[in-house]
Amino acid sequence: MTPEALRHLAESDLVMGGLIQKIGACTLKPEPQRTPFESLVRAVAHQQLHGKAVETILGRFLARFPGRRFPRPEDLEWVTDADLRSFGFSGSKAAAIRDIAAKAMDGTVPTSRKIRTLSDDDIVDRLSACRGVGRWTVEMLLIFKLGRPDVLPVDDFGVREGFRVTYGHEAQPRPKELLAFGERWRPFRTTAAWYLWRAADAAKLVAKVSKH
Repeated sequence: MTPEALRHLAESDLVMGGLIQKIGACTLKPEPQRTPFESLVRAVAHQQLHGKAVETILGRFLARFPGRRFPRPEDLEWVTDADLRSFGFSGSKAAAIRDIAAKAMDGTVPTSRKIRTLSDDDIVDRLSACRGVGRWTVEMLLIFKLGRPDVLPVDDFGVREGFRVTYGHEAQPRPKELLAFGERWRPFRTTAAWYLWRAADAAKLVAKVSKH
């Protein structure tokens, strides 16, 4: 992220400025090589599961398509629902992946080239039409695939927890409260979210160490 983003956040919010000093440089690096289709399938796979379990499931899924870094939407026509469940996807996730593939083929899920021309709100509206894809999932794509600079995922537990510990609150803010507070971070809310995630991670580590 740019020095301009860090300067703006520090000047508009002294507490955020202190967090930036404490954490250090922002190392967020988007992965533009992933297509919107791949990003959504991976996001659905991660829903309600921990990292290791997800990597195992995705590993089995990708092994079904040798020679490809990631399958294309049309490749899923050769995979049955029973196959998807055998990889470890739940029935609802299998249905979501099928719907994402169908909507990628009919153009609802845009190509990598097309999605770059759309606004954040347009992308949220289009991709939320997919089964199993909500606003949070699309916001992760905006941040980690497209590198959009002004995304604040107020429904994210880690972002809200990072805010709670950084600003010394007893309870996490409600999404609407965080959205209103975050207006001061515009147009660099993505960077602010990244620092709140790091604050939540640091607090979790401190709690773990203090237990031992």
